[in-house]
Amino acid sequence: MELIPGLPDDIARECLIRVPYAGFSAVASTCKGWKVEIELTQFRSHRRSAGHSQTIFVMAQAVLDPARSIGFAKVCHVPVYRLTTFEPVSGSWSELPPPPEFSGGFPMFCQLAAAGSDLVVIGGLDPVSWEASSSVYIYSFITATWRRGADVPGVRRSFFGCASDGDCMVFVAGGHDNEKKALRSAVLYHVERDEWAALPDMARERDECKGIFHGGKFHVIGGYGTEMQGKFEKSCESFDPATWQWSPVREDALMASTCPRTCVDGDADDHLYMCKDGDVLALAGTTWRVEAKIPGDVYNPSHVTKWQGKLLVIGSPRVGGPQKAYVLDLSTCTWTNVESPEKFSGHVQVGCCVEI
Repeated sequence: MELIPGLPDDIARECLIRVPYAGFSAVASTCKGWKVEIELTQFRSHRRSAGHSQTIFVMAQAVLDPARSIGFAKVCHVPVYRLTTFEPVSGSWSELPPPPEFSGGFPMFCQLAAAGSDLVVIGGLDPVSWEASSSVYIYSFITATWRRGADVPGVRRSFFGCASDGDCMVFVAGGHDNEKKALRSAVLYHVERDEWAALPDMARERDECKGIFHGGKFHVIGGYGTEMQGKFEKSCESFDPATWQWSPVREDALMASTCPRTCVDGDADDHLYMCKDGDVLALAGTTWRVEAKIPGDVYNPSHVTKWQGKLLVIGSPRVGGPQKAYVLDLSTCTWTNVESPEKFSGHVQVGCCVEI
């Protein structure tokens, strides 16, 4: 059966790849053939190679007035988080509808990962009970719907490292259990199969570590052991899915013992970028170099994301201040202010970049 009656299928596909992602749910509900087509991996690859893919940043962002905005009973001093999106090309901001279970706010310190056209939300702390969750929820940008995934196996962990290969695999490592014991264990989630697999343990316990997928490997950066309690390591180790093994520990991956929250994936020549002490730093080989000074409006970054030769930096001039956003063009080291409505100026706890 033809995708579009009267047109060859290759011409029909050229039409479909030009549909903005916001129209995908309408396309998917129009007919079964269109839904099957836009869910194919080849469709995403064709869309990307033809230059029609769209970049969307998804963030767990605090609601400025939770009682008024989402009808949630305000709890003193406890922020309520929702998922917001930012499209860097159009500059538009919006909010994703939550699944029914999160109508009162998303779990604090949950992790976000992109897998193809899906957004995966893992774990976090219940904003009322503060108990760690093992839940997994997947949002499809194709159908604009949520589905429940298989729970994270093993102990309930918090403050773990998380990253995806951008396609179908999401990695989780480290963090701590309910007894505040730092963990060495790691697991892998296959989104399409809705299956988890245990990975070999890391060489070290890593609480509050950062996960990054780079060069075909899952890198777990920094963190600290149970006995160190907040004294961060400079080391990292990486897992290779092809060999199913962890690399030897690299002791001086970071230039200082610091929280690795702002570390992000670099290009082939730059393994990492991070923001520290008012500077954007890049790691080339084994040497960190200063790329740019951070604007005063975002001197305390809460979130950093890299895409297509640019860095999105969100932060405030002081702890607890309104969040501002800037984009750094790494080729020219120039900053551009990002306009954001007041309702999208809440604290950003975590985020990821989805290419659709």
